[in-house]
Amino acid sequence: MNFSSLVLMEKDKETNLIVKELGSYEVSDGAEYITKMFYDGDKVNVYFDTNSDVEEWQYSAIFDLFDVEAFSKSEYVIEDVDDEYNPTWLVKFDYVENHEDMNERINNLCVLIKDSMVKVFDDIEGKKEEYE
Repeated sequence: MNFSSLVLMEKDKETNLIVKELGSYEVSDGAEYITKMFYDGDKVNVYFDTNSDVEEWQYSAIFDLFDVEAFSKSEYVIEDVDDEYNPTWLVKFDYVENHEDMNERINNLCVLIKDSMVKVFDDIEGKKEEYE
């Protein structure tokens, strides 16, 4: 599925209810991996996964070989989300009031996600026996 934009909503930390829309951002490839995105009053939270169901061995292999350092180098905080059916991560970063700057930050993340997913699926190719 091709996405043309992502909408960032502000969520109340206490009630978990949506407070308001902060902006709509034009995005490029990579947005199809994003499952949730919101601002919690402190950080922007972006959840993303593999955008497809994976086999059990792939689940372990993807978490083992996924390049989280690429996100840290780009000043994103990333953590694994263990309680999902497919490999899932949470990325956090500061909200920027300037729409163009925020759009650039989100697009950079989308590109990084896509590149990382393509790489990890290439990296696990042929490793089924190691992870069964």
